[in-house]
Amino acid sequence: MLRLFWLIARWIANLWSRLRRLPRKAAMALGAPGPDQPSRPDRLWRAMLVVSPLALFAALVMPQVTLVMSPSIEAYAVRKSPGPIARGDYVMFTLHHPIAGPKPVSVTKHALCLPGDRLTMFETPSPLAENSWDGHYYCNGQLLGISLPQAHNGLKLTHLKWSGVIPAGMAYVGSTHPRGFDSRYFGLLPIVDLIRMERIL
Repeated sequence: MLRLFWLIARWIANLWSRLRRLPRKAAMALGAPGPDQPSRPDRLWRAMLVVSPLALFAALVMPQVTLVMSPSIEAYAVRKSPGPIARGDYVMFTLHHPIAGPKPVSVTKHALCLPGDRLTMFETPSPLAENSWDGHYYCNGQLLGISLPQAHNGLKLTHLKWSGVIPAGMAYVGSTHPRGFDSRYFGLLPIVDLIRMERIL
């Protein structure tokens, strides 16, 4: 019982100390130059005139910006950009794959080969792993990338084994990074699942 009384007394003492400091804090919040100076609300209003537009700008703009975490893409931040997807555009999509982990992740790549383009793939023995093959991918004769037999964590990778004219509504996505995880491994993607993006940083 005595311990409870002591705890309550300490709490009241701390509360009283905070209440005594409250007028000083209020004065400083209202623009006082110091804890023992009178308040100057005009300073507070001037500060609000500067801070409020910046806060509003951040609230409107930041939700539209997506940070790019992958080193395979040369952009650090992108945002949605309406319009039809053209070759070379940044595109964002949701990736479901064991390499990405147990949960789907949002990925940003380039649209590299589009409907009507010819995707050519041929294989060569891999110099990185025995009894493995690497896939070489070309779009209209231009090299897009070469697959690897395994990921950086040692997980075995299987690559896309398909050549032909990209069918309507599909696209090959990727990057120039040699270790980029893209259509070399998970294949063509439906264009309706891609969101056109533009680089802002």
